Amino acid sequence: GECNIQYALNPHSREYCIIEVNARLSRSSALASKATGYPLAFVAAKLGLEIRLNEIRNSVTKETTACFEPSLDYIVVKIPRWDLKKFDRVSKNLSSAMKSVGEVMAIGRTFEETMMEAIRSVDTSFDGFGRNNYVPETDEAIAEELTKPTDLRVFAIANALHMGYTVDQIHALTSIDKWFLCKLRGLVETERRLGAYAADQTIPRGLLRMAKQQGFSDGGIAHLTKRNEMQVRNTRSAYGISPFVKQIDTVAAEFPAFTNYLYLTYNASEHDVSFVDSGVMVLGSGVYRIGSSVEFDWCAVRAIRTLRANNFKTIMVNYNPETVSTDYDEADRLYFSNITLERIMDIYEVETSAGVIISMGGQAPNNI
Repeated sequence: GECNIQYALNPHSREYCIIEVNARLSRSSALASKATGYPLAFVAAKLGLEIRLNEIRNSVTKETTACFEPSLDYIVVKIPRWDLKKFDRVSKNLSSAMKSVGEVMAIGRTFEETMMEAIRSVDTSFDGFGRNNYVPETDEAIAEELTKPTDLRVFAIANALHMGYTVDQIHALTSIDKWFLCKLRGLVETERRLGAYAADQTIPRGLLRMAKQQGFSDGGIAHLTKRNEMQVRNTRSAYGISPFVKQIDTVAAEFPAFTNYLYLTYNASEHDVSFVDSGVMVLGSGVYRIGSSVEFDWCAVRAIRTLRANNFKTIMVNYNPETVSTDYDEADRLYFSNITLERIMDIYEVETSAGVIISMGGQAPNNI
């Protein structure tokens, strides 16, 4: 069967601890399967039936077998969602204890692009990594958040960089690897450059392209440059800046991929697929939260299955790895993507979709 073990590694030595062992499928198993395109539960079930790894076909390449280690040409970022504010006597401090009520997964070609999308996926009110009002810009508040992390730690890092903290200072307080902190510092630098343009000034094409490649949303750019989201979208369209559709590929293009498991990125030069079906889009439920859970995913999956039973081509859009709707064999095409106006319009336009069903996923798609 399938077993899941979570380790904590000391970055300065070979010391490690085992946090927990699940002698079963877990939420992390679903995440690992969807991050790599390697179906762990499917393979584990086959092994339990005494079918060998070299006899199980890789459903992504349709040529190789399951006896391989996934090799990826993309980045995946997972962020848990905590609803700690809904409980009066629960500590907001985070440790190895399991406190999240759900999680999001984002896919892209660079860490910056993927991190920005993941943060926006956690809550629709988040623009991404940047200056914010969630953590006060005081040395005391920043030091407290960085040394005793809560669910607001990533926002404290953003404000610390805006206040002039160096990568070394933040590393000393958090022990977060400097590679990640340097990448996050680059986002803050781009944010400052965008903020220098007033509403009546045109954003240069090069800067706008770089911002999109780093994961800034149209809405986030609009907020920084004091204009509305559609103005930014129109400027971007006039410049010919649009995302490309790429396939999840478990063997990093060593063999051709035949999967319908897709994501959007600005860090590419061509699409991996053609667009001829004009399928019907069904928007998923997004991240699980208290009061919104698997019932909406059931609705989205039933909608997809009903459409397929009536010979409609289908397109599923969701970003929650815990769901059935993000199994890529449920729909004709699965876009693992954030559910925002920008992303839905990007997919709708490139697919020349026959329609969009927004009523099955709860508040997230309806609020668009």
